[in-house]
Amino acid sequence: MSVLDAPVSATAPVAPTTGLTPVFVRLKLALLRNGLRQSSGRRAAFIVSLVLTLLLAAGQVLGLVLLRGNEHAGTVVVLLTGVVALGWAVLPLFFPSGDDTLDPTRLVMLPLRPRPLIRALLVSSMIGIGPLFTLCLAVGSVLALAHGAAGVLFAVVAVPLTMLLCVALSRAVATANVRLLNSRKGRDLAVLSGLVIAVGIQFVNFGAQRLGQAGGLSTLDPVAAVVRWLPGASAVASVDAASDGAYAVAAAQLLISVAALVALMWMWQGSLVKLMTAPDGSTLAAAEPDRTGSGRRGLSALLPEGRTATVMQRSLRYVARDPKTKAAWVTALAVGAIVPLLNAVQGTGSVYFACFAAGMLGMQMYNQFGQDTSAFWMVALTISSPRDAYVELRARAYVLLLLTLPFTLVVCAVTAAVLGDWRSLPGALGLSFALLGSMLATGAVASALFPYSIPQEGAFKNVVPGQGGLAWISIFGGMVAAGLLASPVIAATVWMHLADHHDALWLMVPGGLVYGALVAWAGLRIAAPRTANRLPEILTAVSKG
Repeated sequence: MSVLDAPVSATAPVAPTTGLTPVFVRLKLALLRNGLRQSSGRRAAFIVSLVLTLLLAAGQVLGLVLLRGNEHAGTVVVLLTGVVALGWAVLPLFFPSGDDTLDPTRLVMLPLRPRPLIRALLVSSMIGIGPLFTLCLAVGSVLALAHGAAGVLFAVVAVPLTMLLCVALSRAVATANVRLLNSRKGRDLAVLSGLVIAVGIQFVNFGAQRLGQAGGLSTLDPVAAVVRWLPGASAVASVDAASDGAYAVAAAQLLISVAALVALMWMWQGSLVKLMTAPDGSTLAAAEPDRTGSGRRGLSALLPEGRTATVMQRSLRYVARDPKTKAAWVTALAVGAIVPLLNAVQGTGSVYFACFAAGMLGMQMYNQFGQDTSAFWMVALTISSPRDAYVELRARAYVLLLLTLPFTLVVCAVTAAVLGDWRSLPGALGLSFALLGSMLATGAVASALFPYSIPQEGAFKNVVPGQGGLAWISIFGGMVAAGLLASPVIAATVWMHLADHHDALWLMVPGGLVYGALVAWAGLRIAAPRTANRLPEILTAVSKG
């Protein structure tokens, strides 16, 4: 039984809760202040973030005020508020370490009651850059919509209600998923946030272009008509309704937000009580005996015997389990498919844009030993000759090919189908194969000559301080070298198009495949002796994270 639901006797001391909110506000300010004192870099990052947020918020408020009186002002404001509310709900899943107070398990041993604790956490959550930005958005939104006394009256209520709803939504989601966020799956979500941002930017770009082609903001009116009845945007939408004289609609929309806030507070309290009273069973599965056996089964049974199979299984486990490796692969797969396909859907692309998929996945060959971190010493102990190093690098290249070749084929075929340009498909495939082989070659050499450490902590830190130059040389230098190595195939493809020899483009498929295989083989042969001779240097470089 926890302190949250234990009975209180007449003589048992109870912690005072009447002044809990000021204590938590001071605690939040102290955490912020002490965090800024840790390093000058953190202070600089905070100041830059604050300045950028203020500039963005000022521009946003100005834009919303200028939108006042426009026939589509309600549509823009409602959708913008709904997106921000959705961000408050989703961001705790991707940035669990952004606020130390998001983890209520730190307060388990304190004699605190749920309701005063929730009030204190809710008020202290209003302090920060995110709440400041949301406040500016809410103020700008009501300034764009409020007309007349009724509109102003609803606006006065809508601004704090929107703020409370966004913060309560964030807290309720974070509390309900706090054990997930502290697990390996939670760390995976944090690392994959980069993928969400990259994919989101592509879809925003696509949507903006479609709006320009489809008649402007009027196409969003049906979506806004639905969103204005959702809790995240209904409070702001009530200002628009009240300004138009629809008082019953405005009251209903405001009540939806109030009811949602009450429901969120109730859910938050229930999650908080359950979290602080239920035992943590995250280690129960680890204590159970392993009954799966150690024999090779499934797809692993199809792998070649010996060192090659061992290395391939280890690399595939990195892809499936290591957060940083998994994030790199998923991001490469998603962006490699989105860029050519979205351009094809818009009618502005080319089948050769599908080569972007091979380039994104080929980058995974760079810094192969960095993902091993300090555990590379176990790999180093098994390498006693250039032959061992060659087999090690070749097995890692096999894993990349195992995932990349079918993906490249699918992306090229789908892009050609969307564009209806099947005639250029063989050229795109041949060029993709040649580019992939060139990146395997340069990636193997770069892994031996320019290894760097990948930090285990931090979702957005992929290079430890002091090794940024090595990372730039390894990746961008290798990409330039790969482009030069693939230049014969590029030149042949361009010549066939210029000379109108489209019927001969099918020769590029076997030609690009053979050329890429030869270049990759040569790169692995060049990298193998250098890897075998630089094992201590590689171990030192990848162990700094």
